[in-house]
Amino acid sequence: MAIAESHHVLDLPTFDKPVKLLIVVAPYYKDIADNMIAGATAIIEQVGGTYEIIEVPGALEVPTAISIAFRQSNFDGFVALGCVIRGETTHYDTVCNDSSRAIQLLGLQGACIGNGILTVESRPQAEVRADPADQNKGGGAAAAALHLIALTRRFAAPKGGVGFKPAASEIQIAGDIKRT
Repeated sequence: MAIAESHHVLDLPTFDKPVKLLIVVAPYYKDIADNMIAGATAIIEQVGGTYEIIEVPGALEVPTAISIAFRQSNFDGFVALGCVIRGETTHYDTVCNDSSRAIQLLGLQGACIGNGILTVESRPQAEVRADPADQNKGGGAAAAALHLIALTRRFAAPKGGVGFKPAASEIQIAGDIKRT
């Protein structure tokens, strides 16, 4: 097993309004999923956010569940959790590629998703990555979703009127400002 490198981790964003996330988990490997949930919920709670958790049968169903919630609910963001361990067939490649691609496409449509679906060669690799006291990939996925929510809020269109209104006493004509 390779030793994990040290990486720069962004500070968690702060929010002036509470955030609400949906954690969608495929608990095929229940102990690994439980560790990832623990890591994700701890990060969400650190920023004062709330969450709901739903379970789906497998990693391929995670993006479908997120898509349904994205279209029909009021969550600010989503945390995708699961684990795919390489087996003896090409099923591993299909599940990894298709779930990742679907999550990416949802993100490009505006869903704020932290992808915490582990794709590993062995159970020991998954255990290290899922452990909140070790690599904490569940927490990392929650943090990613929170950063995307903060970015979305930062660039959100202002509420109310559209466009620029000059002051009543100024009218701009061909680059010059005329006072009235």
